[in-house]
Amino acid sequence: MPKRLRLTRRPNIAMSEDGYRKLRALAGEAGLDEGEFLSFLFENWKSVVDDDNFTHRIRLFNSELETRKK
Repeated sequence: MPKRLRLTRRPNIAMSEDGYRKLRALAGEAGLDEGEFLSFLFENWKSVVDDDNFTHRIRLFNSELETRKK
């Protein structure tokens, strides 16, 4: 029997408008709501994200962060 999905944590998060639009689009494509999609993503992180590409992208994001905040 599959493990029941219980969304027990409701963090207050801040995200960019672009990030939120992408989250809504991906969740819609998967037939999930945003919370379910985030749970799926983090529960399956290692099989979903390429570590090398992620490290590169996070470095780029961090280098642009102060400029984007203005």
